[in-house]
Amino acid sequence: MTLRRLPDNIVNQIAAGEVIERPASAVKELVENAIDAGATRVDVVMRNGGRSLISVTDNGKGMNQEELSLCFERHATSKLPDEDLVHIQHLGFRGEAIPSIASVSRMTISTRERDADSGWSLAVEGGKRGDIQPVGMSQGTRVEVRDIFFATPARLKFLKTERAEFGAALDVMRRLAMAYPHVAFTLADEKRTALKVNAAQGDLFEAWLERLGGIMGREFTENALKIDAERNGVLLTGYAGVPTLNRGNAAMQFLFVNGRPVKDKLFVGAVRAAYMDLLARNRHPLLALFLELPADQVDVNVHPAKAEVRFRDSGGIRGLIIGSLRNALAENGHQASSTIGGQVLGAFKPEHTQLSLQSRSSQPIGMGNWSDVHRTAQLTPGLQEDVAAYHAPLPVSGSVPEYSAPVASTVNHEGSGVAEETAPVKPPEDYPLGAARGQLHETYIVAQTRDGMVLVDQHAAHERLVMERMKKAFAEKQVPRQMLLLPDVVELDEVAADRVAERAEELADMGLVIEPFGRGALVVRETPAMLGACDVKGLIQDLADDLSEYDTALDLKDRMDDVFATMACHGSVRSGRRLTAEEMNALLREMEVTPHSGQCNHGRPTYVELKLTDIEKLFGRR
Repeated sequence: MTLRRLPDNIVNQIAAGEVIERPASAVKELVENAIDAGATRVDVVMRNGGRSLISVTDNGKGMNQEELSLCFERHATSKLPDEDLVHIQHLGFRGEAIPSIASVSRMTISTRERDADSGWSLAVEGGKRGDIQPVGMSQGTRVEVRDIFFATPARLKFLKTERAEFGAALDVMRRLAMAYPHVAFTLADEKRTALKVNAAQGDLFEAWLERLGGIMGREFTENALKIDAERNGVLLTGYAGVPTLNRGNAAMQFLFVNGRPVKDKLFVGAVRAAYMDLLARNRHPLLALFLELPADQVDVNVHPAKAEVRFRDSGGIRGLIIGSLRNALAENGHQASSTIGGQVLGAFKPEHTQLSLQSRSSQPIGMGNWSDVHRTAQLTPGLQEDVAAYHAPLPVSGSVPEYSAPVASTVNHEGSGVAEETAPVKPPEDYPLGAARGQLHETYIVAQTRDGMVLVDQHAAHERLVMERMKKAFAEKQVPRQMLLLPDVVELDEVAADRVAERAEELADMGLVIEPFGRGALVVRETPAMLGACDVKGLIQDLADDLSEYDTALDLKDRMDDVFATMACHGSVRSGRRLTAEEMNALLREMEVTPHSGQCNHGRPTYVELKLTDIEKLFGRR
């Protein structure tokens, strides 16, 4: 067969295979066009999961007759005024979506500009266009896509169920709605309106929080921490949930780059690192972050679907995300999720069951299924004394703040001198976690606050306090290392070995000393002392995998935090130990000034707070 140019309709169908993977892809492209057109309202209707109909209506600026005809041509766009692929200011810019969709469906576009006498409509079926017709309509554009993929029947076989396809479109709409809170969005099918959010008013942060609450749930807005940070011209804003508000998957983690929803491995790794010692490995936080940076610092022309981006300074972006999240979590102090109290109230149910007299189990109360999380840490003998210093008994703890009454200096009326007065002592109930009133089952501390009560898991709480002391000590001095009697040679593939060797300086800061050892091999000379007798080859392989996937040496940090968590667990106040009132109050006061003390090292809450009004409701007083 001789070389020839493919017909335009075949070229468009090939492009459609890259741009339009499923009905949700068409929804994404059409809604992005509406946003680029300045719309303040976008309504989407789907039938049969998008197979029969996708209708997108907006109130944007619309198009004139000439632009309507031109929009069906490949790579026809108004979004690159200077043919500049670097400084991209719109969601769309490739000019592929409309002709690609039209080549595999029956598509009609009706549009009207502001102050125009009438609108115009053009229908295209499988890439074959009809004539432009006048049409009566209000300002904006309405796009109807019927029988998608009828021109490429093989693609239809790979579509999922109607419910799954509609769910994918709903996810697309939610992400765009979060990025543009001042735009109203609706998404409906034959049975219901799945998404309906009104245009938010006022401050951008307030608009974001209102929109996020409408999509991610009210519990997120009640437990969200504000993120607002800037570094080297890069601005990171948004909201992140407290660690005790978490899920079993990462479906509620969103990143937006210059208003564009993206899915990026760097973001996943940064979030994992920021919440590393606050959540169990199988739990994921809820958050939505918005990254604004100069257009020449990010490449959005990576994939036709524009869902992936590449950063010029990926390390700086990752550091900004991790640092901002950690700072917000640290400033959050001891706060735990407000939903925990509601879960406790929901567990209270009146029952009229005759209780039998049975002996209580000897298993410590409160440990649940978390005991299998801890793994035994092997320590070198020289570290035993250092580790013991981190587990100060209660209430004698150097990190417990002194809450003595402040001294106020005042001048007497004669002006002859200064008299010292002692300010009134603050009642214990006025502290955030209140005053200890008792202990239940030698496991839980009951405290009274000004407007309610607090129930504290003494082991989980002290475990977090001990771990924070250890981390602070770890950060303030050089990491202790242990030299291997015989250096260990680890063989990897050449690319992986080079990737690890490039991070030798960073790894040395964490106590792991490596050197290149020929092609595709590394020699390990020293390891972190707190890791004890570790599997060196397995550690290096895991580091190589982390560097390949996340571009950071997470695994070593994970293992160090695992060691901290294990030592903290075994050196903390155990369940079943009776505490004095002074010890309980000292624990509460230290929790109030320790970052992350609202959850233990595995993401479990350390305390539950119940307001007096909630307790009164339990007994029918309200």
